[in-house]
Amino acid sequence: MPATPAWPPRSLPRLFVESSLAEGATLTLDGAAANYLGAVLRLRAGERVLLFDDSNGEFVATIADAGKRRVALTVGPRTRERETVPDLWLLFAPVKRGRIDWLVEKATELGVARLRPVVTERTIVDRLNLDRLRAHAVEAAEQCGRTALPLLDPPAKLAAVLKGWPDDRTLHFADETGGAPLAGVAAPAPAAILIGPEGGFTDAERGAIRALPQARAVALGPRILRAETAALAAVSLWMAAAGDW
Repeated sequence: MPATPAWPPRSLPRLFVESSLAEGATLTLDGAAANYLGAVLRLRAGERVLLFDDSNGEFVATIADAGKRRVALTVGPRTRERETVPDLWLLFAPVKRGRIDWLVEKATELGVARLRPVVTERTIVDRLNLDRLRAHAVEAAEQCGRTALPLLDPPAKLAAVLKGWPDDRTLHFADETGGAPLAGVAAPAPAAILIGPEGGFTDAERGAIRALPQARAVALGPRILRAETAALAAVSLWMAAAGDW
C-alpha cells in the first residue's frame, strides 16, 4: 500500500506576512512578495503556498489571482501552531556589514528568541540598518521553517544593558581571559549570551560584567574566534545543552 504523501508538501513556497492569518481569510500581497510569487516563481491561480505571521502559526493558502505586482490569496487550514523557541537572547557587538547579516541569519536559523546589539568601547560599527537585518531574519525564518521571528532590538550601550538586566536571566559572557567551558555550565532558560567586539572587552567593561550577579564567564575553546563565529558557536552549544538539537 503506497504511503500517504506528507501534507502540506514542504516544497511549497513559504512566506512571512504582516497580516494576521486565519482560515478563510483573504489577503492581497504587493511589492516584493507579489513579485516573488508572480514574476519570479510564476505561480498562477489555484497553486498553493505556505504563509506564517509570527502570531497564529503557519497556514496553507491558495492563490486566487496572480500578477507581477499583486497576488490575491485565500487562507486555508493551519498546518502548524506558532512554535515555542527556547528563551535565549543573543547580545553581540555589531560587526561590519555582510558579517552581521550572516550572524543575524544564522542566529535565526539556530532558534534564538531575541537579538540585542550592544555597543561597547571597542565596537567599530555604531549604526545599524535594522530594516535590513530584520529582512535577513525574515528570509532565514522562511527558509528554515520557523514560525516565530526573533525580536530585534535597536543598539544599546553596554552600561545601559547591564543596569536594566533582569534578575531571573543568566548572562553567559564569552571572556577571552578565561571562564568555564560553556558546554558544561549552560543554564536553562531564561538565559542570554554576550559576545564582545573584535578587540574584546576592556578591563573596565569586563569588571562591570563580572560584577553582575547573573553573569557567568565562559570559554569557547582554545582558539581565537571571530566575533560572529563565537556568537554562533556559543548559541549552538547552549541549544545542544538545552535539548533543542
